[in-house]
Amino acid sequence: MAGIRRVNGKLSGINPAVSCSRLRRVQALLCDGGPSAPEGLLCSLGIDSRYNEGCSELAKFLFYGLYGRNQLNLEHVLEEFPDETLDDVILLIKAQCVHLYCNPMNYSYLLPYVSHWRNLHLYCMTEAEYEDEEAAEEFKISSFVTMVQDCYRIGVPYSSQGHVQRFDVFMVEKWPLIQAFALEGIGGGSFFTMKYKLMDMSEKLWKVYNRLDPVSLENLLTEDLVNFEKQWTGFFSSMDLESHLSILELSEAQAGEAFRTYYSHGLISSNITDKSKSQQPFVLFGKHSSSEDLEAYSFNFPSESHQVRNTGLEGSAARHMILQCVAPKGPLACSRTYFFGTTHSPYLGNPNTAQKNTDVLLLSQIYSAAVQAVLSGIKCYSFTSSATKAQDVAENTFLVLLDSMDLSQYRSSLRSKCEFGIQAVNMEGRIIPLTDGDSRYVVKTASMTVRDIPDLRGGRGALGSVVFSESFLESGINIQQKDGTVSSDSCYTILTTSVPRYACWLMESDFKQSEQAQHLAKNEEGTCVGRALTAADAAYVISSSLLSAPEEGKIVFLSEGLLFIHPQHGSITLSKDHISSIKFYDPDCGGVASLLVEYDSGLLPHLPFPLRSAERCLLFALQPRSKSHRAFYSKVLSVWKKSDSGLNLQMVEEKHLSWNQKNMHTRLQKLHDSQEPPVAKRRGSLKTSYCQLPEQDMFLQHFALSSIGGEPILYDHLQVLFTSAELKEPVNSHGDKVVITIITGLPGSHKKRLCDFLVQLNKEHGRWLVYRPGPDPRGGFSASDLQQYMSGLLESPRGLGPKPRLLVLSPGYTDVLEVVQAVLLHPDPVVQACFAIGAVTACVDPLASCVEHRFALPKLLEQCSQGMVSAVVFTGGPGEQKNPLVQHVQQLVRSANPTAAFILAEGGAVTRNEDVNLIFSESSFGEPQMLRARYVLYPGWCKGRFSGGCGCLVLSQQRVAFSRPLERLLFVPGCKALKSSLRPSPYRGNVYNVWGKLQFSDSEQLMEVSYNTLSGSLCVVPDRGPDPVTPGASCFLVFDGVGLTEDGLKDWLRLCAKQKQKKKPKNTKNSLSPQDIRSIHRARHLEPLPPGYFYNGHQYVDIFGEKLSFHPYMEEFIQEYLAEANKEVELFNRQLELQGQPDLFDP
Repeated sequence: MAGIRRVNGKLSGINPAVSCSRLRRVQALLCDGGPSAPEGLLCSLGIDSRYNEGCSELAKFLFYGLYGRNQLNLEHVLEEFPDETLDDVILLIKAQCVHLYCNPMNYSYLLPYVSHWRNLHLYCMTEAEYEDEEAAEEFKISSFVTMVQDCYRIGVPYSSQGHVQRFDVFMVEKWPLIQAFALEGIGGGSFFTMKYKLMDMSEKLWKVYNRLDPVSLENLLTEDLVNFEKQWTGFFSSMDLESHLSILELSEAQAGEAFRTYYSHGLISSNITDKSKSQQPFVLFGKHSSSEDLEAYSFNFPSESHQVRNTGLEGSAARHMILQCVAPKGPLACSRTYFFGTTHSPYLGNPNTAQKNTDVLLLSQIYSAAVQAVLSGIKCYSFTSSATKAQDVAENTFLVLLDSMDLSQYRSSLRSKCEFGIQAVNMEGRIIPLTDGDSRYVVKTASMTVRDIPDLRGGRGALGSVVFSESFLESGINIQQKDGTVSSDSCYTILTTSVPRYACWLMESDFKQSEQAQHLAKNEEGTCVGRALTAADAAYVISSSLLSAPEEGKIVFLSEGLLFIHPQHGSITLSKDHISSIKFYDPDCGGVASLLVEYDSGLLPHLPFPLRSAERCLLFALQPRSKSHRAFYSKVLSVWKKSDSGLNLQMVEEKHLSWNQKNMHTRLQKLHDSQEPPVAKRRGSLKTSYCQLPEQDMFLQHFALSSIGGEPILYDHLQVLFTSAELKEPVNSHGDKVVITIITGLPGSHKKRLCDFLVQLNKEHGRWLVYRPGPDPRGGFSASDLQQYMSGLLESPRGLGPKPRLLVLSPGYTDVLEVVQAVLLHPDPVVQACFAIGAVTACVDPLASCVEHRFALPKLLEQCSQGMVSAVVFTGGPGEQKNPLVQHVQQLVRSANPTAAFILAEGGAVTRNEDVNLIFSESSFGEPQMLRARYVLYPGWCKGRFSGGCGCLVLSQQRVAFSRPLERLLFVPGCKALKSSLRPSPYRGNVYNVWGKLQFSDSEQLMEVSYNTLSGSLCVVPDRGPDPVTPGASCFLVFDGVGLTEDGLKDWLRLCAKQKQKKKPKNTKNSLSPQDIRSIHRARHLEPLPPGYFYNGHQYVDIFGEKLSFHPYMEEFIQEYLAEANKEVELFNRQLELQGQPDLFDP
């Protein structure tokens, strides 16, 4: 499924849907805990937390495959940098956002996990910045201080599962990271535990970890289940060493050695200290499997004295064994009942041979009823989630099957002795109540035990007990029908189905009978099955019985039948006297050839019990190009086709096979395709055949949706979500609906230019409508405003006209999911039915995307969301491609949306026709892979119930209107100065984008201006139309930033306008400069002198001979000059008062 990629142990196996789902489940602990819940969850790895196990466990959960047992192939990584570099991670999870500190080395390994997280605040230096070790350490501490500044209660995952530690805040205070918090200058300046209240979140997190999702299920299938099946392989291998004679000496301790070692060794390393109930392995023989023995059994003390030879009735050999294998550190467990001896006698030509009336047959019949009862109980529970109903169905099924097998005499005695139960088992192997809400997403074990089966025929006491259990997992999704009602759809898978449900070992009498039957193939004279046509060659056999699995043996074709030498059941002879018909199906593609033998009731006494089925059909499979396959065509076909052969052989095609026959053929074909040993080749290697089951793919798709959440799926989408066809399939046309193209992007991303360019480019192809929302004081998006606009289009007197198109331009810092939900969930169903989304395109200018370091502006990644956005237009210049910041943003966007097409369009000008067609696509939003991604990444999106939340950095918009022209020579430098005035965290007062319309004093034309502070991009172009928001205001500017105030912005704008003229102050003698005084003197130095003075051409001399540099009347001259100059000042000031100087913001 799109958005669901199976983990394969490689970096490409990271599953973004699971990463987001796991994060949401952790965040739910912060939302659902009430007022006492912590405001953040702190996780620090490595030496910074003294290698705390609880933090490591949380990291393994969120960054699965990168840390812990399932590490990716990181050998080459570890050569480049040590473990402490990989562990250099600090994570603070809040209810709606996430703070993540990492370094440039481990950044690329963490990115695939976190790029889909909503509202991610990333603290990561560039490679060049990180080279300064002291600066890097200070950056880490300051980042940590910034993370926690808005919190008071902080949760810590202190303990890991299986290693519980008493929570001690003083131990947390000893963490190096916490101690660094107290550093003066770069730290918080006080002890961390004095400023913040710490809380242990370990136990709540353990419940989250135990919930299965597609990744943990994949690990369960590929690792835990493989190990579990290896124990059964070991069991069968040890049993195979026993002959029909030595098996009598086998003890319970010897038979159960593999299970006991597996379980006990696992418990040693699990360190589980709680007292919760768990299952345990056992192996019990014959009558030693009574109720009392089951209750008293302890796997630590297996019995050496109870052997096959002495655990039957009256000291005879046992006829069966019950056994259970349990995973010590996981949820898997299953039990089986296997048998000593066979239930049939090979047909040797005696037509009056009756069915063996043995204890083995009786126990096999009761066991078969228990198997079908458990499977019916599992099916009932999966569809009803009721353990009581499942128990009723299972017990009733068991009793009905007893009647159908002519065992009615056992009905009353076994009614009270059959016990059915279902247990939920978490990932640690501990049993949890089915009433627990978390039990829905854990593996369950369904079991039936039939205790103390009496020997009603012989009266020799109790035969012992039979048991059967399977581990299974159910999946349920809610489906919203077209009429609005919600129904449920459930399915299940049995995880331990590859463990053989039936097995038996030949005893001495069975071995002799089998040998007699094999002599038929060696007898050259005629026998009851004719003469041998071929030698014994490999073939498979299977029936539609629930106890049957593909078994490999040797097949011998005879002129009047066939002989199959089964590895467990011995020889099976099929004579023409018992064969109704034979169908031979050989696919043309070189697949497995199937020989389907339909038989009558006369064969039943000569057929092993697990091969008997209601359909009375056996399928023998011949591998392509095998000896048996070639021999059938060369030696058998011609003989069997003869009319006197007595065999009704038909060459058929697949369409002539029944459903059961097709299913049997498919199972054998998958077994052959796997190119692995068969399940029952004496169990030398038990194959993990779960992955070969036909229904597995469907269940995994079903579970991928159900495990994400309980939000409903629209009925119309089911076919797309569960289709096996190619992802890109034809999508129905929208007909007469208005197709909406959504353009989104941050302020400064040139999305408006792209919109204008596209409308201008395509205006001749139809009527284009453009929705441009007005500036919002909160910088947010108004769904109601868009919905009113859509309604208004339909109500317009002009109508929509033929084939209209609508371009929706989203506001700056808006999650594109909000816009999509607003369109799809219009409150008026009539309006809703008239619109359809064609495609969503995001505009990104990399140089205008990051606040600092690698911290992106809010909603950058949300605007490029996978499943929503089909194309990302990079609007930067072509020469910027080698810029490290550009490469970083492109890497970030590609990780957040691996399926989006990347388009290069400088300034929003798209140059290629195929790019224009992609943006205007009418179907890309509805493509199957997009739809699947939306369901797994954004549960509830189709009903408007998925909330993207808000980030830690909140940007707002301020719109400032004015009526006076600005000075171009002041405005441009003022904009450029905004970049140098940017402040670090908490970024208050920073302006990141300016857009608006204004006039400059050197022109009467209205200009549209846009400036992005981060990129330094300034654009001034003539305005093409009136302000769509406030037509009455001639000039306005919209500012985007953090903590902006209207007064502060107005003061900045005043500096960009023509400055006010100030009143001139009056002149005084002290205000005159020496140059002014010399000027006065120079102008009047020849004025008449007082009596007694004369001027010698350089100085003034009186009668006493004293000399002066200035005229004797110089003081009068200065006062006259001041009086004249102040008249001019008064006139200027009076004129200034009369003229008046309006403020930039005056009406």
